[in-house]
Amino acid sequence: MTMTNRGQNVVEPDPLPDVPSADRPRHIAIIMDGNGRWAQSRGLPRIEGHRHGVQTVRMISETSTEIGIEAVTLYCLSSENWKRPQQELDFLMHLLEQYLIEERRTIMDQGLRLQVIGRRDRLPASVLDEMKRTIDMSAANSGTRLVLAIDYGGRDEITRVVRQVATEVTSGTLGLHEINEQTIDERLYTAGLPEVDLMIRTGGDMRVSNFLLWQLSYAELWITEKCWPEFTRDDFFGAIRDFSSRQRRFGGLNVNE
Repeated sequence: MTMTNRGQNVVEPDPLPDVPSADRPRHIAIIMDGNGRWAQSRGLPRIEGHRHGVQTVRMISETSTEIGIEAVTLYCLSSENWKRPQQELDFLMHLLEQYLIEERRTIMDQGLRLQVIGRRDRLPASVLDEMKRTIDMSAANSGTRLVLAIDYGGRDEITRVVRQVATEVTSGTLGLHEINEQTIDERLYTAGLPEVDLMIRTGGDMRVSNFLLWQLSYAELWITEKCWPEFTRDDFFGAIRDFSSRQRRFGGLNVNE
């Protein structure tokens, strides 16, 4: 919905009319791979790929709001990425801080609700300050939940949950007979979010790279050779169209099979 010069509400046409809302994924997770390769293939420093990738993040968040996606989780920095050169890590931290500041207007204009998952203890204080400010500012928004996975690792998340459950059992606040899948779900970083329906990976690699290991159990996977900075709105729509055409059995059978 947009506003005319006279302040009247105008309903924008649906940019994805061939995919009914009920057939669209509620929660999309994205591995944003290929920034460095994209830059190097053009004779640019790797950090330029990360800079251009921010524009794709903006496109995804705005488009997700436009077509009614409930949640989008972006793999921004894995727990393994700390092995990269210090210069690149310093730039990534600077870029993240800059993003949290400069995208506030877009986040508020689009009604996005920002959430961050992953460890916090290795992030610079300046990044944590801007992160908290943006999260707090957008907390009352009711649009797409934009989830940034920063210093995130799927195995680390599950290990943390197991440790928490063990502590609760030892203290007597949780009984062994009470432990089930819901017990785990409620203690994950993604508690309260819809199940991940679609996982998109750019850059062509055919793996999940320690991303949302529990949450991707029944997600549909969509891989493209395109690197993240060249991933377009049409590519995004293509992934959603492909998702809508798939038969999701969740371990069962279709009626006609």
